[in-house]
Amino acid sequence: METVALGSTGIQVSRLGIGLSEIGSTPMEAAAVESLLNGALDIGVNFLDTAACYGNSEELVGKTVAHRRSEYALASKCGHVAGGYQGEAWTAQTVTDSIDRSLRLLQTDYVDLMQLHSCSVEILEQGDVIDALLKARDAGKTRFVGYSGDNEAAMWAVASGIFQTLQTSFSLVDQKARDGLFAAAEAQGMGVIIKRPIGNGVWGRAQASSPYAQQYHDRFRAMAAGGRLEGEDDPIRMAMGFTFAHAEVDTAIVGTTNLRHLQSNAAMLDEGITVAEATMDALVQRFSDLGEEWRQLT
Repeated sequence: METVALGSTGIQVSRLGIGLSEIGSTPMEAAAVESLLNGALDIGVNFLDTAACYGNSEELVGKTVAHRRSEYALASKCGHVAGGYQGEAWTAQTVTDSIDRSLRLLQTDYVDLMQLHSCSVEILEQGDVIDALLKARDAGKTRFVGYSGDNEAAMWAVASGIFQTLQTSFSLVDQKARDGLFAAAEAQGMGVIIKRPIGNGVWGRAQASSPYAQQYHDRFRAMAAGGRLEGEDDPIRMAMGFTFAHAEVDTAIVGTTNLRHLQSNAAMLDEGITVAEATMDALVQRFSDLGEEWRQLT
């Protein structure tokens, strides 16, 4: 698996990472998670992204791959009240306690990246949660700090110059990051992590797989009405090819509980994914024509 530097952090990350929300929200035995995560590491997927609010995701990571800690870059997120914590979301104390809890559950002394998780511009402007995050970095609990989110808050985080990385939504049905956000992040030397890079896999589906995916599916239907595209007979390849065609993308995280799906995506990337120029142009043009009011989906 090809690796690249995550912005100016110097961390070498695999182009394909694994998002660990699903292992915390889907009933899974520890043995199944162990197979998934060790299998991911074995094929060179070395960027693991979790969060305090992803159910028991952090605990499962700690139980299954803590012994291989030197083999992967570990990212988590903080800010929400989670895991039975008694407190208020988006306070300095909650951020501090959340980070300490994450380290304990992940069975590590530090994470490579700790991210504020989708808080508003108002929270960012208050400054206290950012201060708590920076104090954790200065104490060695995280090597770097990042922001995970979209739209105005993502742009504020980028413009602030405080964060070393940005995690944001981008796919063929969610292209708003192209409208200035990517360029601003690149100008700051930030690492760019893409969440939902295949747009919940909606392209070509008869219906949305969940209520959450409905907006993605509605966009697919609107864009697909423009006619068939070369390559859409393999929609996952087309979706991945679209996302990775953007040079600003350092790594893209795909959430999965299925090792075979992850292996297939990794093999696809290793082989080299190309999307026909006409298809790329059409996807960009259709989104531009239809999506003036479409915001990044959080």
